[in-house]
Amino acid sequence: MTKRSLRDLPPAALDGKRALVRVDFNVPLKDGAPADDTRIRAALPTITYLREKGARVVLLSHLGRPKGPDATWSLTRIVRDVERLLGTPVEFIADPATGVPATRRLPRGGVALVENTRFWPGEEANAPAFAQTLAALGDFYVNDAFGSAHRAHASTEAVARLLRPAVTGFLMERELRYLGDALDHPARPFVAVLGGAKISGKIDVIQALLPKVNEILLGGAMASTFLLALGFQVGDSLVERDKEDVAKELLAKAGAKLILPRGVVVAPSLARAAERREVPTDRIPADCAVFDIDRSTRLDFRARIVQAKTVFWNGPMGVFETPPFDEGTRAIGEALVEAGKRGATTVVGGGDSAAAVAGLEPKLTHVSTGGGASLELLEGKPLPGVAALEDA
Repeated sequence: MTKRSLRDLPPAALDGKRALVRVDFNVPLKDGAPADDTRIRAALPTITYLREKGARVVLLSHLGRPKGPDATWSLTRIVRDVERLLGTPVEFIADPATGVPATRRLPRGGVALVENTRFWPGEEANAPAFAQTLAALGDFYVNDAFGSAHRAHASTEAVARLLRPAVTGFLMERELRYLGDALDHPARPFVAVLGGAKISGKIDVIQALLPKVNEILLGGAMASTFLLALGFQVGDSLVERDKEDVAKELLAKAGAKLILPRGVVVAPSLARAAERREVPTDRIPADCAVFDIDRSTRLDFRARIVQAKTVFWNGPMGVFETPPFDEGTRAIGEALVEAGKRGATTVVGGGDSAAAVAGLEPKLTHVSTGGGASLELLEGKPLPGVAALEDA
């Protein structure tokens, strides 16, 4: 799935031209300001490269899930942060329909940010008319918003078919390289670690990964549904009883490839963490729930991870946002770092997993910026925002 990249365009094709760049500035807000600027930083290499080549950069993004114009979700809230990170003033375009003169006035290397694309109904409808309005703001199109690539919206899909060249930005290129190529042609052993609350969101991922991997290590509440399928009691643990049959089928199909926890950390409730204890998976008390993987499982999973040459991780091993039930998840992160030191390619899926490795990013090969998009790519589903771009 090789797509034409920004680095494939000759510098002369960029100089003085308007680059319409779809970025993913869908950052978490706290008190009306960005609480985490990771996604803005992730787009900097593409924006900086375009500016250095003399392009006029026009940025498109959505923020939140507004149903029409809503000041709470206005991108005016992040302009200051974008200016600070880029070190340059950013012109704000409140309405794409009247924004063309502003894009033409931008100096070479200048940057403009268009208001939240989801303020217009044509965005989520992938409407050709709204895509035409957006296309008028640029001379060529760059999609660097991997986190939105699994959605066919006007700013990710329809506009790419109207405005050519339509290429990947550097972040998108990286995501496709590590989540696509590295996992399609992995150095072996290839170990996947899957966690999180629900098996339902991961069934297709497990199905898609099984033929490719040497092992899948399972943790999180998701593992409880598999334990239930094996006939174990899981007490008050979060389980999906309607998925028990699916879990049975996966266990039968996977054979020795699916590795479940040997033991777990249980407690009567999250609030009663002081009463936590470690028990084998076949001895979970009826009045307790599972909140993490135990020490023996951490050591077992670590041993398997550090011997791997390719590791993919998605989903925490326990309720990592409530210490001390973060120990299993942290142990996985540290094992990935150790595997990396030994030459392994280590890839972390987006969403919760990205939050779980905060601070470890420089020591990992790649931490994805897209939760849903990374899982759909692994499942082998075509991503509309990628499919619409030109092939290399």
